[in-house]
Amino acid sequence: SAKMNGDEEVWEKLDAEFDHCVVDMKPHVLKLQHRSERQRCALWIKKLCEPSGAGTGIVGRKNRNLYAKLLLHMLKRGVLEGPFAHKPEPGILKTLPSYMSIYFDEPKSTSSPDCLPDWVMGELGNSESKHEESWKASSKEESSLATSLTYGERFKYNEKPALRSHSMSPPHRTDEDNVATPLSDRHKNHISLDDSDLEARLNSWNLGLENPRYLREKPMPMSLMTPRIGLGRSSTSRDEHSLFRMHEKELDVKMKIAEGKFHEEKLKLQQKHDSDVQKILDRKNDEIEVLKSLYKTKQNEAEGTIRKLEKKVQTLVRESQVVREAKEKQIVELKKMCEQSNDSLNNEWEKRLHTAVAEMEKEKFNIRKKHTEDMQELLEDTNARLSKMEEDYLEQIKSTNQTVKNLEARVQQLTVEAENSNLQHQKLAHEKTEAEQRYQAVCSDLQEMKARHSSLQKDKEHIIQEYEKNIQQLQSKYDVDISFVKQEHALSAAKASDAIEELQRSVSLLKQQLQDSEHQRQQQLRDQEYKLQQDKLHLERVYEKQVQGIRNDLDKERGDAQKKIRKLEEALKEKEEQLARVTEVQRRQAQQADAALEEFKRQVELNSEKAYAEMKQQMEKVEADLSRSKSLREKQSKEFSWQLEDLKQRYEQQIVELKLEHEQEKTHLFQQHNAEKDCLVRDHEREIEKLEKQLRAAMAEHESKTQECRKRDGQVICDMENQIQKLREELIQVNAQRKQQLLELSHQWEEEKQRAARDHEAVVKKLKVEAEKITLDLQKKHAAETEKALDKANSRLKQAEKECGQKLAQSSQIIAELKTTISSLTEENSRQQLAAEQRLQEVVQKFEDKKQQLITDNDRAIKVI
Repeated sequence: SAKMNGDEEVWEKLDAEFDHCVVDMKPHVLKLQHRSERQRCALWIKKLCEPSGAGTGIVGRKNRNLYAKLLLHMLKRGVLEGPFAHKPEPGILKTLPSYMSIYFDEPKSTSSPDCLPDWVMGELGNSESKHEESWKASSKEESSLATSLTYGERFKYNEKPALRSHSMSPPHRTDEDNVATPLSDRHKNHISLDDSDLEARLNSWNLGLENPRYLREKPMPMSLMTPRIGLGRSSTSRDEHSLFRMHEKELDVKMKIAEGKFHEEKLKLQQKHDSDVQKILDRKNDEIEVLKSLYKTKQNEAEGTIRKLEKKVQTLVRESQVVREAKEKQIVELKKMCEQSNDSLNNEWEKRLHTAVAEMEKEKFNIRKKHTEDMQELLEDTNARLSKMEEDYLEQIKSTNQTVKNLEARVQQLTVEAENSNLQHQKLAHEKTEAEQRYQAVCSDLQEMKARHSSLQKDKEHIIQEYEKNIQQLQSKYDVDISFVKQEHALSAAKASDAIEELQRSVSLLKQQLQDSEHQRQQQLRDQEYKLQQDKLHLERVYEKQVQGIRNDLDKERGDAQKKIRKLEEALKEKEEQLARVTEVQRRQAQQADAALEEFKRQVELNSEKAYAEMKQQMEKVEADLSRSKSLREKQSKEFSWQLEDLKQRYEQQIVELKLEHEQEKTHLFQQHNAEKDCLVRDHEREIEKLEKQLRAAMAEHESKTQECRKRDGQVICDMENQIQKLREELIQVNAQRKQQLLELSHQWEEEKQRAARDHEAVVKKLKVEAEKITLDLQKKHAAETEKALDKANSRLKQAEKECGQKLAQSSQIIAELKTTISSLTEENSRQQLAAEQRLQEVVQKFEDKKQQLITDNDRAIKVI
């Protein structure tokens, strides 16, 4: 027996060291990053905890402890090497080599190896409910077997039960091994290593290592009393023999009576203990039912509040959809109005341009026809006269050849004629001076016309400046209105941000997304403005290049104008596409806001479900604790019965020696039984108090959590309702302001449109009148000059007929001068016509540019709204 006690003490020390190592492994195993490593560690710990893998003797326990220390050291280092690099092999553990002893330095804290820790079981499998059901079924079967054993059946056993201790000895681990083997088979089939389940299982860390004090206590050793019977020697042996028989019979009767009383008291104590346990279980079941009813009522209340919130959100979504549809309809109507007005204006100005261009071309064609006809007539007349002059000249040469002889006679006549020619020369010089004077008058008229043209250009520039000033004023007003709208929008956004900052993180995320979208929208607007400015500069450059091209060639200018119109149409289409994109972005933002609200609802539901799941887990833990306490009590009753059986066998063996001191031993047994009973009752009461404290703490935590959840939900609901009311009011105000601004902008735009049309019509009329006046004056001057030139040519030709050689040369010079003057006049006329056409085109292009600017400004205003 001393050797057995020494072995048991060594076993307990080795088991305590192993418990220290297992407890210290927990944080290091949970810190491992890979699931495969955690699974491998759990399999190794299970292997070490099983007696079939570690061994039952002192050598096996020492080898197990060496493995546990080595695993703990490697877990602290964070690297699994050596035998732990792969899964454990089936069978008994191999002995570690001697060089592994360098890792074994530090002792660890205490725990019990009787059962696996919960975090190891959590790493090995998912099926906790099946494990608990099998555990409850086995505990119920054991309790039924323990209670079914009667007094007579217990005394039929003749085997000697070995001493039981809180170690891993085979007699103590038989029941647990029977239960653990099917569990290990199940866990081998279904291994789950989810980290979310680990945290829930780690809350029941200490429940797997419970080891009550009354299970650790060793049975009280029985002090065997040797019989010292001193009987007086009688003379005869028969008297001694008869007295000895009588004494033995009396002792047998007393022993049977004492055994009957002892077993009756034992049965009464067991019945009381069972009734107390039944009462405690009934009371705990009632408390659990009350908690379930409270949980159901709270769940129903939460579902009702969630339905109300869903209804409110649906109503808000419908209202927002109605508002969006109304805004979209307004935008579509405004777009249609703008398109119709732009189309009508474009058609009107194109018609006017076509009519003006057609009239100008007709006038040019008529003038060219007249000019060509006059030139042809002059050329025909001059050719006919030259031919006549040549014929006359030939005749005169013949006559001169014939009359050379008569020249001497006519010298006097020729002198007279010379004098007459001198007089004619003087007349021609006088006529030349008159022609020069007329030329100077024509030049002065041209300068006056140029001065008048410059004054008209100045008036035109003054009108253009006034028009630009009006446009700038309108743009400044429009910019002020836009800034006012932006300020109001910023104020509303600030109010909304102040309201949204009080919400939870989900609402703050929504706000950040909205702010990002607003920044993106502003950046898009800035980019569009920059692009429009660049387009404007590019169009101005292109316009200057086109003006230079127009001066060179009218046909090229028309083709460029058509290209410009096409480009402008494409730009309008692109702007419309940008408007559609902006509307799609707004719709997407609204959809994102709806999705964020739905996510917020889902988060609230998930939080409530998590709270309810935690409550369920706590209730399941309480039920598991109760089942464990019940199983421990049943084990205690079994151990008590085994102790009684040991006492009975010893008492039967030593009944001869205990005849005289039976009464003392009886009192000693009663005292020992009372002491053990008191200890059991105290331990039981302590466990009941601990369980009650845990249940109260769990109930208080649950109630506090539910109250906090209610408060938070109430605050969130109130904040959301206030925010919804504020947003409705702001929406109403913003819609009213936008409608007013749209009406004002539409009135202003119509007035500006009418003013621009009137100004343009007045300018066009003035230009037409001036062009007509200039063309009439030029035609009159041209006709007068042509008549004068014809008269001069006729007179000079008549004079040249008389004077052959000299007058022909003079006439040719005069004709050349007339041609130069006519060409200069025609060139000036064509230049003036080109300048007038260019002015008309410049005015039309400027008006088109201003119209495009107004369209772009209107589009920007619509986008900002």
